[in-house]
Amino acid sequence: MRIPNAWNLFLLLALALLWLMFGAPRNETRPLINGAGASFPYPLYARWFTTYERLDPSVRFNYQAIGSGGGQQQLLHQTVDFGASDSPMREALLRAAPGKILHIPMVAGADALAYNLPGSPPLRFTADIVADIFLGRIHSWDDPRLARINPEIRLPSLPLVVVHRSDGSGTTYIFTDYLSKVSPEWARIAGRGTAVRWPTGIGAKGNEGVAGQIRSLPGSIGYLELAFAVQNRLPVAAIQNPSGNYVLPSPRSVTEALESSALDRSDFRISIANAEGPWAYPIAGLTWLLLYQNPPNQEKAKKLLAFVRWCLTDGQAFAAPLDYAPLPPRLRERVLESLREIR
Repeated sequence: MRIPNAWNLFLLLALALLWLMFGAPRNETRPLINGAGASFPYPLYARWFTTYERLDPSVRFNYQAIGSGGGQQQLLHQTVDFGASDSPMREALLRAAPGKILHIPMVAGADALAYNLPGSPPLRFTADIVADIFLGRIHSWDDPRLARINPEIRLPSLPLVVVHRSDGSGTTYIFTDYLSKVSPEWARIAGRGTAVRWPTGIGAKGNEGVAGQIRSLPGSIGYLELAFAVQNRLPVAAIQNPSGNYVLPSPRSVTEALESSALDRSDFRISIANAEGPWAYPIAGLTWLLLYQNPPNQEKAKKLLAFVRWCLTDGQAFAAPLDYAPLPPRLRERVLESLREIR
């Protein structure tokens, strides 16, 4: 005897209802932790998020790499649970915040100087040459000053095109922090910041945009986070440090910059640019998570703190393979201790 179609439909609807009530995944019960900010550490943060979600399936992350300036603003307006920045927040912004904001260092990284020249020759730059390139005073790759410090390279007679960030960026802060330390003229004309008035060059959005412009423009040179240079197979220059050595960017040379810097500041807003170590890479900086000391959502805060502790312990092992420098043990211990301030 055939079951009527109406009864068949009723059974299907009942089974679907039972599945929705008891068998369907309940993603809505997993807190979604929202963050925004720096693109500089994004390759590492993306790895951390996916790895930690497997370790703790009760939490999800949504991170928008919109630049350090954007992350600071979203945190100020409390539209995200955490910000991320490669530049410390200015005192005026901290005073304007609805609560105390803590800077939590996560790792350090390098701004690489990448370029597009025929044959991708290995180049060296002194601090004054880097400053003059970005001040718009060196116009051609066969400039005698470039030839003098790269005698084994036959540099082409090619216009030199500067590429810089067009958006507010911690990558820019690290680079201009370095330039302001090595060039009084740069400090006077442009200064340091997440966005500055560039004396020369063309702008591009994000580290990805800078990499894309360098790839497509013969004769171009620009600064970007090392991981993006490596991913895009761009050659990078060795930069002369205060000890007189020409050093390539790497996790090891950034670690030396960290260990050569004063790490005893209680607020962790530490500059490591142009550090004194003999093999320290000079264009380097920390990257921070920005957290409210008294977060508005306690449930999310507990999950976020557990994640941050993992990043500062087991998660540090992911840093060097992705071209970032893990925090030295003594700094990491102090940072972990500071997390107790968050309630």
